[in-house]
Amino acid sequence: MSRTGGLEVRNLSVSYGKHRALEDVSITIRPGEIVVILGANGAGKSTLLKAVSGICEGKVTGSVLLENAELTGLPANRILDQGIALVPEGRGVFGDLTVRENLTLGAYAARARDDQAANLARVHELFPKLIERQGQVVRTMSGGEQQMVAIGRAMMSNPQILALDEPSLGLSPLLCKELFQNLRKVRDIGIGILLVEQNAKQSLAIADRGYLLENAHIVHEDSAKALISDPAVQAAYLGAAGGAAAPHTYDAAPEAPAMDAPVAPQAGFTVRPRASQTVSADAVLGRSVADLVAQASQRQQKAVSDKRNAPAATSLSAQKDRLAATLADIERAAQSARRPRVIERHRPQDHAASQTQPQPAPARKTPDGPPVTIEIYRAPRVEVWRRRPGADAFDRS
Repeated sequence: MSRTGGLEVRNLSVSYGKHRALEDVSITIRPGEIVVILGANGAGKSTLLKAVSGICEGKVTGSVLLENAELTGLPANRILDQGIALVPEGRGVFGDLTVRENLTLGAYAARARDDQAANLARVHELFPKLIERQGQVVRTMSGGEQQMVAIGRAMMSNPQILALDEPSLGLSPLLCKELFQNLRKVRDIGIGILLVEQNAKQSLAIADRGYLLENAHIVHEDSAKALISDPAVQAAYLGAAGGAAAPHTYDAAPEAPAMDAPVAPQAGFTVRPRASQTVSADAVLGRSVADLVAQASQRQQKAVSDKRNAPAATSLSAQKDRLAATLADIERAAQSARRPRVIERHRPQDHAASQTQPQPAPARKTPDGPPVTIEIYRAPRVEVWRRRPGADAFDRS
């Protein structure tokens, strides 16, 4: 497949009902280039990737071009066939399938079926660990290994543009470092990468260019090197102090424009700290937290002091009293236990009398408990009569 083209997004807007998630966003990604989208939560970064990949549930307007071919309005499978593969947030792997099966499913696109063996070899070259794990069920793998499977599955579709949504989410710092090194290798083989990532420092370190997305608008674009050294970007995304000397002017929290009002282009940006509306703990509790801590400390010290100053004889006497009280409780419980009374019932000796039901004797209350009756039936007496030879009568034995 030729990789001479690239991805161009023109005036892309996305709305969910009356909420406008993106407003006239325009970006470009060339082959063999990493472009990072930076922005706060809710700025519209994931919506941008979904709209480009054809899985956005909102109303999408604008134009998405890949090698000058219009993709807007196409279903997701057609966009994948054209050459855009998405690795969604949370990886989206098939946990009950093996590594081999996940990678094979990635080659389902028509553009990748003829080159499946070559694409698999390329994935194994980028992620050698997947070779030894190809028979392992994916849900039993670590988060970093599952991310390898997700990226490898997307690359099995032979994409021109690889879109990744928060690929480092949930990974340890060591695995994040390994992940970004692998993304460099993907770029080096000529695949364009559109990266949405909260880890601004590491993403800018491997990116070629970057866009700042704020409140559904692209507010700034520059090379990654210029962005990472800009004081405003440092203050907003890299955690560095400062930002007053930023060479651009942009309010990070502007008022939302009207739905039908034209949006004036922004020349640049700066970071102005938002007013924080907080309530002190003292106001919530109605008293000083320091006083509460001091009072608790005094109570603990008093308890320790009382324990240390108690005479040994008093302590021993108290232990004996508690032991005697416990033994008394056990004795009372034993005395109040049920004491069964044995009521005898005699079975009648003859057959006719045995047909009648015996009448239970009235139960009597035990001295310290409820009435308890145990019924005992005595075994009937057995009489054997034998007739002696030559005798007219029977002898009982």
